[in-house]
Amino acid sequence: MALNQAFTKGLEDTIEQLKRDKVYKRLNYLESPQSAHVQMEGRGDVLILSSNNYLGLSDEPSVIEAGIEGLKKYGAGTASVRFICGTYTIHRELEDVLAKFVGTEASLSFVAAWNANEAFTATIAQEGDFVISDALNHASIIDSMRLAKAITKCTTGVYKHSDMDDLRAKLAEQKGAKRRFIWTDGVFSMEGAIAKLPEILQIARDTDSIVVVDDSHATGVLGKTGRGTAEHCGVFGEVDVITSTLGKALGGAAGGFVAGSAAVADYLTQRARPQLFSNALPTTVAASAMQAVRFVVEHPERVETLRENTAYFREQITEAGFKPLPGETPIIPIIVGETAAAIQMSDMLLDEGVFVTGFGFPVVPKGEARVRCQISASHTRDDLDQAIRAFKKVGAKLGIVR
Repeated sequence: MALNQAFTKGLEDTIEQLKRDKVYKRLNYLESPQSAHVQMEGRGDVLILSSNNYLGLSDEPSVIEAGIEGLKKYGAGTASVRFICGTYTIHRELEDVLAKFVGTEASLSFVAAWNANEAFTATIAQEGDFVISDALNHASIIDSMRLAKAITKCTTGVYKHSDMDDLRAKLAEQKGAKRRFIWTDGVFSMEGAIAKLPEILQIARDTDSIVVVDDSHATGVLGKTGRGTAEHCGVFGEVDVITSTLGKALGGAAGGFVAGSAAVADYLTQRARPQLFSNALPTTVAASAMQAVRFVVEHPERVETLRENTAYFREQITEAGFKPLPGETPIIPIIVGETAAAIQMSDMLLDEGVFVTGFGFPVVPKGEARVRCQISASHTRDDLDQAIRAFKKVGAKLGIVR
């Protein structure tokens, strides 16, 4: 029994209120690999429309086999941090492959993309620097800036989402800063919108600023060969720093990285606390992620299939009477209003055999709760048609469509 019962009781009361407000998040347990369909505990076969498994590589046989071989060769992990116990060659190989893939000189891997973002801002930013973030950037970027401000006393700011005039104005207000960093998502995870990267890069050139892009929802997804937002926008190789994840399109396991100049990677190796005080990425994940990158390079048609599936679903869901946010990425949010409504719609869709998650406050602003659909290259047309039928049925019951 816990020593402080009042502490536990306070948490229990808050959780009960979440349930009464119908915003309590329930975990659904899976009994099979992440794929277009999964076996869900208590429900059997379920169509997945809420995974970041954009290229369907989570259960790709060659990716799985690479992870197994990595485990056999290197064991479960480093059992310590890299500079103390030694760095496995698989980490160096992965970092070389990642840097080449995203168009930079070097990269450094982390156990999570969150740690990569946290490490970059809190390590690189210094007193006298100004770091500015798009208003809709991922929580990991926001928290990394809060941490940097607390640790280094740098100045931080926020510009209106994709508002280049506001970005210019706020950079001008900080023209006396030692250095100015512009942080943006490549693809905004709750909107599916793409950053105005060419414009941001021009602003950076005009103001001598440094551009940092979190490409977690774009790596493996955007661009003709899946190399991300920069390739998609025709500016491949021009971004100062790219952070991204191995936990979405690139196998879906875990891990993240910071990619940039060799000096950036080396400085983070020397000073980044998430690197200095954490074990390295598990070797099995390093091996499987490296194979995932190689698979994307060898199979650009998988990226094209993702684009085709995305266009088809967007067209069909619109014809069904829904109004998804405009865009061209495989993130297709359908706004429903209040958090409880999004969760209710998600629950009803699951009853129809389609797993798609409802998001509300504080993940998105109040009144803008949504059901976020995410398309995969592993979906067949039959899968997408099944999902559309379920949306029509549930939408009609809720009065969202006729």
